[in-house]
Amino acid sequence: METATFGAGCFWGVETAFKQVDGVTETATGYMGGHFPNPSYLDVAARITGHAEVVQLQYNPDRISYEQLLEIFWKIHDPTSLNRQGPDRGEQYRSVIFYHTPEQERIARHSKHRLQLSGTYDRAIVTEIKPASEFYPGKGGP
Repeated sequence: METATFGAGCFWGVETAFKQVDGVTETATGYMGGHFPNPSYLDVAARITGHAEVVQLQYNPDRISYEQLLEIFWKIHDPTSLNRQGPDRGEQYRSVIFYHTPEQERIARHSKHRLQLSGTYDRAIVTEIKPASEFYPGKGGP
């Protein structure tokens, strides 16, 4: 099994999209990319932690590739929307790919570049591509 971590707005919708994918064996909602240890939902919602809401996946690379996961990621949100998805606003809803290996970084950067050149979007893709950091499982909620 391999790990992939994506932020594409509210983590509940992102998790729902990936749970249905053949080859994804496990999903977990949580937070990554901030500077505040062990954040709660309210900490992240208060915009004091720097974390993004993310979904961390365990997947079987013999059944689905990282490239295929990225294709799903791009389709389930607007990667041109800075710190916002739909009515949800704030840095916790940013579009971000947290890579776990140098190979994932290379594939993610190539995928983003290819999508930008495709003409699918009139605006620049603002998706961040960053090294994975500590994953904090989601706690609490509205």
